[in-house]
Amino acid sequence: MATTFSFDIVSDYDVAEMNNTIDQAQRELGNRYDLKGTSASLSFRDTDKTGLKIIGDSQYHIETIVDMVRKKLAARGLSQKILDISKEPVASNLKVSQDVPFKKGLDQDKAKKITTLIREHFPKIKTQIQGPEVRVFSPKKDELQAIQQLLEKQDFDFPIHFTNYR
Repeated sequence: MATTFSFDIVSDYDVAEMNNTIDQAQRELGNRYDLKGTSASLSFRDTDKTGLKIIGDSQYHIETIVDMVRKKLAARGLSQKILDISKEPVASNLKVSQDVPFKKGLDQDKAKKITTLIREHFPKIKTQIQGPEVRVFSPKKDELQAIQQLLEKQDFDFPIHFTNYR
């Protein structure tokens, strides 16, 4: 009987780690000399923690806070690609605010991009798109490890993680 091994490719983030990251960034924000006495603030945009709400007195404050969050993400081993900073900051009442949602889930285009890449390099490997994730099957664990290394080297515009090893 031949056994088949598999793993899932997902685009997700650990909410607890994200919570710790933002908590550290908020503490640093309170201690930063260049941001003291300003309206600079950082918080989650909702109770589900699906993004950030950044407020500052100028565009410089917004960029400084985003850079601070990126450094905290890197220190905790999280991908900076989680942050979707494509939305432009909004200026009103002498304050600038920016809504930064977190990228989560693989849509059909991203999943197809991953499966096409796997099939180009490993034609015998089976892949299956299952909603927001891609499952990869192989009778050899070595091939699965090679696929993970291949995907880690790719520069996708979204974060990927490997879960559900079987």
